[in-house]
Amino acid sequence: YAIDNSKPAGEDGHHPRVLLSDSNDAPLVCMAFKTVVESFGQLTYTRVYQGRIVKGQSYTNARTGKSVRFGRLVRMHANEREDIDGAEAGDIVALVGVDCASGDTFTSEGVSVSLENIFVANAVIRLSIEPKKRDDADKLSKALERFRREDPTFRVMTDEETGQTLIAGMGQLHLEIYVERIRREYKCECVVGEPRVAYRECPTKAVEFDYKHKKQSGGSGQYAHVKGILEPLPETSEVPYEFSDEITGGRIPREYIPACDDGFEEGLKKGPLGEYEVVNVKMRLQDGSYHDVDSSEMAFKICALGCMRETLRKAEVALQEPFMKLEIEVPEEFQGQITGHLSSKRGLVTGSEVNGGICVINAEAPLSSMFDYANELRSMTQGKGTFTMEFLAYRQVPRGLQPEILEKRRKEKEAKAAMK
Repeated sequence: YAIDNSKPAGEDGHHPRVLLSDSNDAPLVCMAFKTVVESFGQLTYTRVYQGRIVKGQSYTNARTGKSVRFGRLVRMHANEREDIDGAEAGDIVALVGVDCASGDTFTSEGVSVSLENIFVANAVIRLSIEPKKRDDADKLSKALERFRREDPTFRVMTDEETGQTLIAGMGQLHLEIYVERIRREYKCECVVGEPRVAYRECPTKAVEFDYKHKKQSGGSGQYAHVKGILEPLPETSEVPYEFSDEITGGRIPREYIPACDDGFEEGLKKGPLGEYEVVNVKMRLQDGSYHDVDSSEMAFKICALGCMRETLRKAEVALQEPFMKLEIEVPEEFQGQITGHLSSKRGLVTGSEVNGGICVINAEAPLSSMFDYANELRSMTQGKGTFTMEFLAYRQVPRGLQPEILEKRRKEKEAKAAMK
């Protein structure tokens, strides 16, 4: 199925879906699912779901709305490329030199559909990174930009307080692999900071808000007023923030509603506990007021930003931490020791199975307790144990542990301030 963007969204906010055809005569619908940046340009792996790609023709990127020419089309055989003139429904081919991102949908011109985007999990760990030699800064920048384009789960950002470059990903090994690739492929030695868990904050109760922003400083002033309810979204929500426009009777002019949405969302960047990102928030804007002269988009954005910060302080915000799913393989005689060690890390064993003297243990544990687990497992099992670990879900931090985490966060911020 594809999303039909030509028709209005329903009450649930989603556009209707249409069934795709496997006919080669139907309009093209294909998805870019993987990108690789090489010396000659970007190589984009693409699956054709409907219609046919023809070399040299132009197609529309549904995300950007821009027309893109497919100048070269290849079929991949391991590392070898076979130039082809076209591809049909069901084929997986690669586009050469097309500027796009993973998850982009391409269609025949005039067709307004898109495929469901690729799910990208939130990053759960961060590291600061900088080149050992100042002259290698350009190499590092090029490497990070390439990896960011290739891997949607790899994030690059700047610490607003220190100006340091941060990389974020799905686990310690994930980031260590990229650091090693930077050293090997770009000949750039890097200094890497200690891993930091990407905690989040979330409200635990609904709160009504009624907030006014008034400012008068000679000439025209600023006035905005918003009223409504902040509600927590369920932990299983696929979106961190949801905005519901419930204004009736022109209490707030339509042109100011997007500014309210922007202001609310900006207020989620730093939470009231440890200035972590706030998630699982739904803002229902139900009422408000404006002034014919003093109201503006900027006034309503500032109002919404201040409203969000004030309302979160009343919403009994709690910390969330990433939990990881583990599969551990050890000789049977170490089973009891491993399960006991996991319990000491706030881990939970969800199952185990013994086969041929090897015990496979399935478990869940908070990421904060799993740093250096590879060395710990090696030590406990005389080097005979192995494990895999992947992100599972965010879960609320026990109330008793929150003060310790927040105190560590406070000391980090003080240390950063002292560096300025």
